[in-house]
Amino acid sequence: MKHKDVPSFEEIIKTSRPIRNVNANHRARLTRINKLALWITMNVGSMGFFGLIFFWTIIWLGWNTLAPISFRFDPYPAFVLWLFISNMIQIFLMPLIMVGQNLQSRHSEIRAEEDFLINKKSENEIQIILKHLENQNEMILEILEHLQKMNEKK
Repeated sequence: MKHKDVPSFEEIIKTSRPIRNVNANHRARLTRINKLALWITMNVGSMGFFGLIFFWTIIWLGWNTLAPISFRFDPYPAFVLWLFISNMIQIFLMPLIMVGQNLQSRHSEIRAEEDFLINKKSENEIQIILKHLENQNEMILEILEHLQKMNEKK
């Protein structure tokens, strides 16, 4: 392999695509409603939110079962208001969580694609480095051969 077959560093830089931060690009393209959906997905999908709903349900049921009758606002066995509210929470949260999951999925796909491109770029650069090393090795062997011939002539 001859030296001119191997691309120079400048040629590599000219043909390579700059590395970009896909996380920053993704965040910059989110609308306010998408940011809200992601926030809800991140917070509703947590043990803290589960604990909040769990303890709120215990307090609600306990109050409406054990409090003095005059203070109960949704007395046993109805609990209709709590059922209505819990259904409304589910109805509103499910689509928002799904929107957030879809956004996170798209972001993951973009990151995976960018990782693939960076890996491909790295592989190309490694191949070029190996070509350069092979070329240098050939040149060193030629120099050694030339030096041996010169020593033999003396």
